[in-house]
Amino acid sequence: MPILRSVFIALSHNRFLRHLGERSRAGIRLSSRFVAGMEIADALRVAAQLNKQGLSVTLDSLGESVTTELEAHLAAEVYHQLLDYIAAHKLDANISVKLTQLGLELSPELAERIVEELAQHAQATGNFVRVDMEDSSLTQITLDIVRRLHARPELRGAIGIVIQSYLYRSQADVEQLVADGIRVRLCKGAYNEPAEVAFKHKADADSNYIRLSCMLLDSPEFHGLATHDEDMIAEAKSFAAQHGIDPGRFEFQMLYGVRRDLQARLVREGYKVRVYVPFGKEWYPYFMRRLAERPANVAFIAKNFFRS
Repeated sequence: MPILRSVFIALSHNRFLRHLGERSRAGIRLSSRFVAGMEIADALRVAAQLNKQGLSVTLDSLGESVTTELEAHLAAEVYHQLLDYIAAHKLDANISVKLTQLGLELSPELAERIVEELAQHAQATGNFVRVDMEDSSLTQITLDIVRRLHARPELRGAIGIVIQSYLYRSQADVEQLVADGIRVRLCKGAYNEPAEVAFKHKADADSNYIRLSCMLLDSPEFHGLATHDEDMIAEAKSFAAQHGIDPGRFEFQMLYGVRRDLQARLVREGYKVRVYVPFGKEWYPYFMRRLAERPANVAFIAKNFFRS
């Protein structure tokens, strides 16, 4: 499985295949398992459907590194539209953004300014912005930006972050974020990181995930545990029960199109579940990372591709 994971991570960076896939009917059909659609309207329709099933939603407009300041502002405008629509239609949804999509690699100051405007908009509409974590070379600057913005009294509670359990540094990062009162989404991580910075064995990453999830559950803030692993979920449920932590104080988070059965079961059991719903024409890197995370998805897609 590690070899297959590395293959899909490598494919996620292949520009030729990305160009071919994102512009072909077959590619779009393949992506539909994990991507809500190409347009804002597709994502909002899916969000409303999931809400009716008792599921909360995080909306993510797909796209990563931009090459101009205009592209960064255009990407941000999509999120401003989402925040307005969510408020107008009273959807149970928030937004998730990548700093590289908002100009981080052009200018950290630009990305911070754009995220600040989104957090202000979210605060004004009673909503929340989650800043995604990208590869480890961007971990520190992402943390710095989120911590600076959250420290401003008018933005406190309107912005959160993602932490990846496969990084060695993540325990120290969680300790600092908990002390700051910043909401965290904990995930395992989906980038091909070197052994110098990340656990390479699944058992080690899993153990760290459990350790960090218990730290988050024991803190007063509302955190999200992003996993489809039933062992990880069982550990969190057990820790919460043993420590008298109400199920309403945290949520499980899962990806659109993955383990729908488990999502529904957790809702029936009384747990909060949030579904991460991506959309947009730049779906290829995201799609490949999903296959890398869970190679069983390859068999599922192959089995269902030719069905009507």
